[in-house]
Amino acid sequence: MTTKTDQIIEQVRGSRVWRSVFRSGSGNSTLHRALAIQQNVFLHLFSTKVRKRMVSFSSTWYLGTLTLGTFLILVVTGILLMLYYHPSVPQAYADMKDLQFVVSSGLFLRNLHRWSAQLMVFLVFAHMFKVFYRGAYRTPREFNWVIGIVLLLITLLLSYTGYLLPWDQLAFWAITVGSNISSAVPIVGSKIHFLLLGGNQVNANALLRFYVLHCVVLPLTAIVFIAIHFWRIRKDGGLYVQQSEPRAQAAAAPPLPAKETK
Repeated sequence: MTTKTDQIIEQVRGSRVWRSVFRSGSGNSTLHRALAIQQNVFLHLFSTKVRKRMVSFSSTWYLGTLTLGTFLILVVTGILLMLYYHPSVPQAYADMKDLQFVVSSGLFLRNLHRWSAQLMVFLVFAHMFKVFYRGAYRTPREFNWVIGIVLLLITLLLSYTGYLLPWDQLAFWAITVGSNISSAVPIVGSKIHFLLLGGNQVNANALLRFYVLHCVVLPLTAIVFIAIHFWRIRKDGGLYVQQSEPRAQAAAAPPLPAKETK
């Protein structure tokens, strides 16, 4: 029995404005739901049908979803922090102090951003370990495993570039040590060091470059690779599900020889 709310929803979905945005039309049938997913720029990254075993807690521990959640928290809190931060040498440290003592809930906002960043690094490593332990990197998922490694490197770079932004003694000397380590790379070490800092020492050029990398370049790159990651999960047949042990042994066992007939 349809309620008044359902009728209102159907009227909205059947309106000209709705149909101009969502080309699948209205209706609650399986066909309309599949079309709504296939023809939406965001929803088409996910499968129209998912086996219940794929989304069970024991299969993935929801590590990928938790990682995406921490990334979204970082995006939101990072945008809010940008409203109170100036990437300049005399002002960066003063802005951090204002966030800690002057801005309402500024300390909570900064700590939420910092702890979410550390939690994201842990979750990415745990997710990669879980995928490797379950053997989900095997055929046909090799390419998505490489995408996951790229996302791991981007996560580490996000954490590293954000380390300099407070412009305190801890950040200054940590980035100095890290950039000097990069200069030890054979052949191209000095080039990487100069490209990373915009010079030969940690100064205003380095702060500006780290700010642009941390707030623009790396987040946009991460969003692109996250979209590719979800798209490949769908194209590779959904989330990886381990076969039960008897079935796996039966599949791996050699065929029995045919009996001779007299």
